[in-house]
Amino acid sequence: MPLIIPQKYRRKLLPETTEVAIKMIKDAFQSTLAQELNLRRVTAPLFLLSGTGLNDDLNGVEHAVTFTIDAMNSQKAEVVHKLGAYGIPAGYGLYTDMNAIRTFEDLDNLHSLYVDQWDWEKTIRQEDRNIKYLKDTVNKIYAAIRKVEHLVYERFPHITPTLPEEITFLYADELARDYPELSPKERETVMAKKYGAIFIIGIGGDLCDGKPHDGRAPDYDDWSTINEAGYAGLNGDIIVWNHVLDIPVELSSMGIRVSPESLTRQLEMRGCPEKAQLTFHRMLLEGELPYTIGGGIGQSRLCMLLLHKAHVGEVQASIWPEEHIMDCAAAGIELL
Repeated sequence: MPLIIPQKYRRKLLPETTEVAIKMIKDAFQSTLAQELNLRRVTAPLFLLSGTGLNDDLNGVEHAVTFTIDAMNSQKAEVVHKLGAYGIPAGYGLYTDMNAIRTFEDLDNLHSLYVDQWDWEKTIRQEDRNIKYLKDTVNKIYAAIRKVEHLVYERFPHITPTLPEEITFLYADELARDYPELSPKERETVMAKKYGAIFIIGIGGDLCDGKPHDGRAPDYDDWSTINEAGYAGLNGDIIVWNHVLDIPVELSSMGIRVSPESLTRQLEMRGCPEKAQLTFHRMLLEGELPYTIGGGIGQSRLCMLLLHKAHVGEVQASIWPEEHIMDCAAAGIELL
């Protein structure tokens, strides 16, 4: 996506006040999320040993930043993309602050080399692996987002709320059928603009047009199990309409995680059955790990949305091309 410069953009907070607002949002949201989903905070590693299968592949094509460890016979390690947590009773879970470096990103208003998000994972029962449980969880997350949006309004009355009262649930397969002339991203744009906040269900598997709505690694969310609506997928994305940039913004990718059955099926579908021998995959297939639901929620994107910022660099410190910085400065967009 090319850099977007909104016409007549005016920042609503000075940089020093923005820093105060960022802390307020992060403190309030993680507390509210933990309460809504019965989560407790844990510390996550910044890097892992390579070859364990614990670091997920995101869309299945990205590459982690790797390095060797001199004190461990030059073993390879990699910066975490995202790490799930397991081993606690059903109905309860964990969340953590996840920080990562993604060298493969194309830098723009929404994408940075630096990634900060809340990753969360919650243990569920086998009978909870259904659309109703997924929707209930999404509604709780969305309620937390709106609660913090109103908290921002109480503290800064000139930043008025823009999110709708409810989030609308849509199926990727149904969108592909109803809008065959549009690409997946174009469908997201049409629906997000129409409803303000949407959750698209079923991302990763091939749709009725023979193409996936978007990529998902085969050992991550369950995108192949047929749900109660008759479509494949127990996962999805929370997408909201950004009124400053006039584009849809994905705030969260989440879903019910793979079961032993869906993991085996998805590894076969993606032509990588050999991954079943990796540590994480083997533990899951042998029943050593519980059923879970989880996801990631972008911290900077949430702050950017709720503070009506035009660029993610206004709410996080990162590295940007010099031309990028100059274009933003000329438009009154001050990058940290």
